[in-house]
Amino acid sequence: MYSAQIEEPALQERLQPWVEIECYQLSDGRILSQMDTLDLGSLKIVRESQHASIQKLGITPPDFCTLSISAQSLTSRFSELRCEQTDTIFFLPGNVEFDIHVPCGGLTSYIGFSQKEFLSGAAVLNPALWERPPSRVVSLTGGGQNDFKDAVDLWLKMAQEAQMRGEAPNPAVLSRHLLHTVLQIAATAGNAENADVKEPISAVEIGRKARSFVDQQFEAGEVPTLVDICAFIRVSERTLRYAFQEYVGLSPIAYLRACRLNRVRKALTVATAPDSTVTQIAMHYGFMHLGRFASDYRRMFDQNPSETLAN
Repeated sequence: MYSAQIEEPALQERLQPWVEIECYQLSDGRILSQMDTLDLGSLKIVRESQHASIQKLGITPPDFCTLSISAQSLTSRFSELRCEQTDTIFFLPGNVEFDIHVPCGGLTSYIGFSQKEFLSGAAVLNPALWERPPSRVVSLTGGGQNDFKDAVDLWLKMAQEAQMRGEAPNPAVLSRHLLHTVLQIAATAGNAENADVKEPISAVEIGRKARSFVDQQFEAGEVPTLVDICAFIRVSERTLRYAFQEYVGLSPIAYLRACRLNRVRKALTVATAPDSTVTQIAMHYGFMHLGRFASDYRRMFDQNPSETLAN
């Protein structure tokens, strides 16, 4: 992770080497922005707090797309689109020219990733919206911006804390978890009125198939995701969500988290090796943010994970 106060547009360009971009400062000020970047290989995170107005011109690589938000300004412009609603997320496809203007005081964040990888998952979760990907910048409204901002802030914080501890997290593992976080947000953003509502399969059957698949994945040493479940059952995220409300009264994400917490508890209970740690077991089941994990664990089981391991 790299954090810096930017005093010249050229540095803002160099900190994003994965995209062809030119930056132009448009208002007075010695400090242009505060910029935080995290390069996880196939996935990038950028957060910029503008101290001066800026224009960004460029073109995205062929297999590189982004989801972006502008959290503190309703006058930001993403190509032809303006940020006129507080819940707007912008999707910028690969191989597309962009012209972005962010005024002084604007806070923008984006996550960039392989377009092929993103669309393959998004089309499973919300086929009505993503089976025919857009060829220009589009805005997705209807919720998700706060979740998106929280995800960016959380992952940058995690990277900074790991860096301070002298740790080097596995980029492939982090990328996979963050991609699926973004997919869950993108799946519910935008107009999904035409998404499939009825399937020739009952809610209980969907729930049972999902539960069986989740168990199989865990037994194989894999942490199942929402995309994995939808692809296996061949239903959209919306259909899965409705089915799970009837099946267990939870969203699929909440149910998956509960399953993972229970798996951790079981693993902690039977752990015998001297070098088994809460961190190792939690991360094995996909819990990257250990503070949040510990809080969720205590809430569910009324016990600290370290207490379970000690017993």
